[in-house]
Amino acid sequence: MRALPVLSLQARGHELASPAAQRRALERTGTPAFDVVLERHGRAPLVAHGIEVLQVNVGKLCNQSCAHCHVDAGPDRREAMGRKTAEQVVELLRRHPEIPTLDVTGGAPELNPHFRYLVAEAAALGRRVIDRCNLSVLLLPSQGDLVPFLKERRVEVTASLPSFRAAGTDAQRGGGVFAKSLEALRLLNEAGYGTGGGLVLNLVHNPVGAFLPGDQSSLERDYRRDLQERHGIAFDRLYTITNMPISRFLEHVERTGNLQRYMDLLVGAFNPRAADGVMCRTYLSVGWDGTLYDCDFNQMLEMPSNHGAPQTLSALLAGERALPRRVVTGRHCFGCTAGTGSSCAGAVTG
Repeated sequence: MRALPVLSLQARGHELASPAAQRRALERTGTPAFDVVLERHGRAPLVAHGIEVLQVNVGKLCNQSCAHCHVDAGPDRREAMGRKTAEQVVELLRRHPEIPTLDVTGGAPELNPHFRYLVAEAAALGRRVIDRCNLSVLLLPSQGDLVPFLKERRVEVTASLPSFRAAGTDAQRGGGVFAKSLEALRLLNEAGYGTGGGLVLNLVHNPVGAFLPGDQSSLERDYRRDLQERHGIAFDRLYTITNMPISRFLEHVERTGNLQRYMDLLVGAFNPRAADGVMCRTYLSVGWDGTLYDCDFNQMLEMPSNHGAPQTLSALLAGERALPRRVVTGRHCFGCTAGTGSSCAGAVTG
């Protein structure tokens, strides 16, 4: 299939359609409901049976405004998790030692004033902690001690790098971002990240355009070879993630007249095996205001946990059970089940 147009930068922040309007736009494509396709393949209903990852979105403030961003994050955003909600997250981890991983995202999560509190407390509880980092944030004057802070607590860094070439990354993230990303990666390597000593540095690739990502293992080899040979940079793993038809990317494919084609691509590439391994089966997502979601994508479309499951951290801490729960789905879910599948830990199937 011919690739759809490459993204051009300059997201427009709050001019984007509301979450409800975005959901309606996906419905207008005429693609089948996700649950209908699951039922057709004997996979319905989609149910979560355990929480292996508590993913916490601490807000939408970011030092970048990436063209693909499903969060619609940027420097002008003010949504941010407060101390009380952060304390509730820590209390949830304290009460449930069976939740092994805290995954902190944003925006640029490091810019939230309670980011370090969350990380330090979770690490003290013996949890695996992941920081979803845009790399350039490490170069801000206010974050000069961030790498040592992460290193001391052995936080895993999962860093966005859409392409191993400057043109691709800058087209999606802004002029000069690739060079800043390389500088940040060198800082991480110098601290021992990604060099085989146990400090984990993973990179994240998503397509610079409206098509599915390539084979994850092949792309990892390409990234490893190019970054090492050209820039002397090492990392542990590469994750591939499909561009979700949400927020700025949805606006892009609508504006260029390619929404229908992109949704047809996702639906046509539906993989039942990928549906078996979608991350919402093992993740619980916490919004900046304490609302609970089945995944970060549902969070951005304002589709909270439902079907009898608690919808807030307060309710969960008050004794309402989060599991097992039926997952709330929508047409955007085809992004996680197309081809080899897509999750925050990369491709779902081999």
